[in-house]
Amino acid sequence: MIKRLSRNLAILSDNLKSKIQNRKLAGLLAIVVTLALCGAVVEAQQQAKVFKIGWLTPRSASSAVSQKEAIRSMLRERGYVESKNMAFEYRYADNKLDRLPPLAKELVDLNVDVLIARAPRAALAAKNATRKIPIVFYDVADPVELGLVNSLARPGGNLTGLTIITEVLVGKRLELLKDTVPRLSRVAVLWNPQNPGNAQQWKESQIPARELGLQLHSMAVSSADRYEGAFKEAAKARSAALAVTPDPLVFSNLKLITDLAAKYRLPAIADRGEFVESGGLMAYGAHEAEQDRRVAYYVDRILKGAQPADLPVEQPTTFELMINLKTAKAFGLTIPPVVLARATKVIK
Repeated sequence: MIKRLSRNLAILSDNLKSKIQNRKLAGLLAIVVTLALCGAVVEAQQQAKVFKIGWLTPRSASSAVSQKEAIRSMLRERGYVESKNMAFEYRYADNKLDRLPPLAKELVDLNVDVLIARAPRAALAAKNATRKIPIVFYDVADPVELGLVNSLARPGGNLTGLTIITEVLVGKRLELLKDTVPRLSRVAVLWNPQNPGNAQQWKESQIPARELGLQLHSMAVSSADRYEGAFKEAAKARSAALAVTPDPLVFSNLKLITDLAAKYRLPAIADRGEFVESGGLMAYGAHEAEQDRRVAYYVDRILKGAQPADLPVEQPTTFELMINLKTAKAFGLTIPPVVLARATKVIK
């Protein structure tokens, strides 16, 4: 297109010059033609730009389908179309956290324009892989504590994104369990000691537990083959409910966890709807669709020239509560009206 336009403009210029005797006018016309040609070239180059977006997650491809499609859809609403001006490069660790650093390096070597990193370990791997490529993280408990950013208001460096209000959300989940399970005094907490975000959440859960008059039993599990033993120990410790800390190991074993919770009579709460759909009692966390929308917002701002250092890290403002009434019935529980009224989705 550029060559054809250049040729046409050149012919036009020659034709007009032959008819113009005044050399000054001819020179002026040459300048106008040159500027028009340069503008056309710049516009064509801008139209031809295809942004490469890297995506790094500790989860498997099958478990990330819905969220991946949601963010792609949000970007399409902002004018980005795959194969036209947007291309994704996906990297999945399949719940093997040691794979995250080399996968992050692969994306950096591809020179992506922006890198999306889900969860603390993915964000840390991305940060260690590059100090130049902009990184948008999400599903991260405390990015300041983890060393990802200097502060929420002024991230600094090449990272920004979304954080979850760990202490508040952990406290809300414990509160929901106490409101739902009669005379609840001891709650087991399932967490992965190899995940720095989990260790942080386990520590922060102590404060709301004390305020609610609850004792916590630690279920520190770093491999699926240890789940059965951990549940058995929790039951022996007279735990009467279970709080599940989000982790890639958890996401890949949702059915196993909900089956064990049923076996050992532990009504359980987690952070997102997939847990409830797999048979868990409740889920409470940041609204997933809103999180996807904000990730797309950050990517769009960065592709349009904004610097991560200038984009404050956001906390969630919209939350959702899901309840599985089938599971409640199996446990012989009646969900209190005050809890049921807060639910955004109920499985009957």
